[in-house]
Amino acid sequence: MLSSFILLMVIGVPISVATGIASFIAALMIIPFDVAIFTAAQKLVNGMDSFALLAVIFFILSGIIMNNGGIALRLVNLAKLLGGRLPGSLAHTNVVGNMLFGSISGSAVASAAAIGGVMSPLQEKEGYNKSYSAAVNIASAPAGLLIPPSGALIIFSMVSGGTSIAALFLAGYLPGILMGLSVMIIAYIIAKKEKYPVAKKVTLSEGLKVVIDAIPSLMLIVIVIGGIVAGVFTATEGSAIAVLYSVILSICYRSLKWSDVPKILIETVVMTGIVLFLVGASSIMSWVMAFSGIPAAISQAVLSVSESPIVILLIMNVVLLLVGMVMDITPAILIFTPIFMPIVTQIGMDPVHFGIVLVFNLCIGIMSPPSGSALFVGCSVGGVSIENVTKPLLIFLAGLIFTLLLVTYIPAITLFVPKLFGVM
Repeated sequence: MLSSFILLMVIGVPISVATGIASFIAALMIIPFDVAIFTAAQKLVNGMDSFALLAVIFFILSGIIMNNGGIALRLVNLAKLLGGRLPGSLAHTNVVGNMLFGSISGSAVASAAAIGGVMSPLQEKEGYNKSYSAAVNIASAPAGLLIPPSGALIIFSMVSGGTSIAALFLAGYLPGILMGLSVMIIAYIIAKKEKYPVAKKVTLSEGLKVVIDAIPSLMLIVIVIGGIVAGVFTATEGSAIAVLYSVILSICYRSLKWSDVPKILIETVVMTGIVLFLVGASSIMSWVMAFSGIPAAISQAVLSVSESPIVILLIMNVVLLLVGMVMDITPAILIFTPIFMPIVTQIGMDPVHFGIVLVFNLCIGIMSPPSGSALFVGCSVGGVSIENVTKPLLIFLAGLIFTLLLVTYIPAITLFVPKLFGVM
């Protein structure tokens, strides 16, 4: 399975197709052809036949509507207000903007493009080094994937056997904020050294206007997460409410036209098709691995290296960081969750904690060389090459890995908020 998967990836086969074919080839090694093809087809369909997946689809739709609805500029103005008095204020604005917009859009790539597209010209005009500006944008773009509502956490909930979505959503807040803060601390140190400018002081009336303009956009998070945690509606119902709210808000801002609707729906269908086919193909792989005992074998192999949870968690982090560098976040969650869940269970790690650590690792992966999606978009928007941005980006990577270790080895960072709200 592994060798055929790698071979198919090397020759350029799309990852979802490579996953399905590699899984089917592996199935032929253990069961007859007619049984293998029937079971593979069944698992492909059953993998996509999930009510929980509707939440992913609706959140994708709401994110695309907000991307086209003039939300980014209002959030950038709020981010300017929050980080404006620090050295290198535009860099801090970029980070806060990515955290806010990423949590609403649910996409690191959308954040890197939307917020980076607004901030890069402003930073260049103020004399910021282009490589530094691009590195800040790339490093902070994935932070929103941890801050709910998060499609990645919904997919983890489904694959892990029903881990509470409400608990995962609440658990993502502190790690997501710490992820953004670690980038801001490093950006502050570099900005202080390079003597980058501080934004002008904002008057009280100007500040209030910015906050009031941004409140309707931020209320999406409050309504959706508040409703899910309070038990008013499920995550799937909350995602549909997010779509309705996004439409109403875009109409109020007069930024959504009838002519935009076909483009928005087509973009949603394309993204949904990619995600659902990945889920279906990964379901075949999960079944083959379970049937042949691969997760149990890997679990025994890892546990034979050491019985110390500290060492085992370090091994898991290293593997996930390497995986994240070459694989997108959705297929990585679908493939590696069933592999590592037996190990997590064995060492007594809470599934909610593991879900956040898993997504945190993969968030770092999508901004890392050689093939991180946020890396490519951030370089394109910032007008710099990957070679030029790599050196400053490595400094931010070091800070993010340190934060990852804190989240990994101090469970309270992840579990404090869910326990505070009584959802676990």
